Amino acid sequence: MELKQMMESINTLDKKALNKAQIRVNSLAKPLGSLGKLEDIAIQIAGITGDINNVIKKKCTIVMSADNGIVEEGVSSTPQNVTALQTINMLDGLTGISVLSKQAGAEIRVIDVGIKADLEHPRLIQKKIMYGTHNFAKGPAMDREQAMEAISIGIETVKQLVDQGYNLLGTGEMGIGNTSTSSAVLMSLTGCNEDIAVGKGGGLTDEALENKKRVIREAVDYHKPNPNDPIDVLTKVGGLDIAGLVGCYIGAAYYRVPIVIDGFISAAAALLAYKLNPVVKEYMIPSHYSLEPGYKSMMDTIGLVPYLHMNMRLGEGTGCPLMFNIIESALAMMNNMITFESAKIDTDYLVDIRA
Repeated sequence: MELKQMMESINTLDKKALNKAQIRVNSLAKPLGSLGKLEDIAIQIAGITGDINNVIKKKCTIVMSADNGIVEEGVSSTPQNVTALQTINMLDGLTGISVLSKQAGAEIRVIDVGIKADLEHPRLIQKKIMYGTHNFAKGPAMDREQAMEAISIGIETVKQLVDQGYNLLGTGEMGIGNTSTSSAVLMSLTGCNEDIAVGKGGGLTDEALENKKRVIREAVDYHKPNPNDPIDVLTKVGGLDIAGLVGCYIGAAYYRVPIVIDGFISAAAALLAYKLNPVVKEYMIPSHYSLEPGYKSMMDTIGLVPYLHMNMRLGEGTGCPLMFNIIESALAMMNNMITFESAKIDTDYLVDIRA
């Protein structure tokens, strides 16, 4: 199915299920609204699935790995070969996303969409489009066909996971230099300046940060990506990892499965997917409030509020397994709490504290 046709086939959340879920939440033996955002999550997932009683069967964070040519401009303090090294470490269970996923009883799928090396690992999914993007300070990061191919890989990955019984997904990435691509995407789509969009990423000196801001500002000014064409933005200043994650969000909305946003890079992909079709927002669940300065602008533009404030900025998808635990708690509330009726509790005294 072509991307345009798929985008047009995405439906909003099931309104009947949303209403039934709200009634169910209000019937639980507790003050109205007293479980706050847990109630919101349970209701949202009911709207996604069409069922008010949901159980997470299998959960997985999709990690897109790719290198970024913009590192040639000195925008990152981390050597580019760390992308390849950490990709393998992920698969060997040694990185942040690996250990947090294991703790949460979740899995990861790591996909090579553009690492600047040939890697071999039995669990690495080989989908390399190119050996890293081009340096977008000197020319477009990729061509339109490559961006579309990466999006298709994300969509197909979601389909395969759904077919295998996964019903909760997360988004992660590995790619040195990808805070620069994410900042460029944000500036291109919203028109915000580099002081709002650009942060220190994995760690920069104040002098190096000013260089990073200059490089990104000049590149965006040079390319003038069309804010009304998210694929044009991806092509000129984006990354293959971001493009792959755009496809994940689109696939999640099309196949009606909740998908969790991690941090800054995952949010850049979420913003692009939202600009392609605002309805995909209804299937997204933000996790933590990233300390990268542009993250708030991304969330504000999409209209989402992160659930967790953990002072995190690692990336990789590390916010997703943390949020998986919260989501499962929300569903346990929905499925297992006693109701006023079954507890024979009079409800005449109730006041809706949400007002």
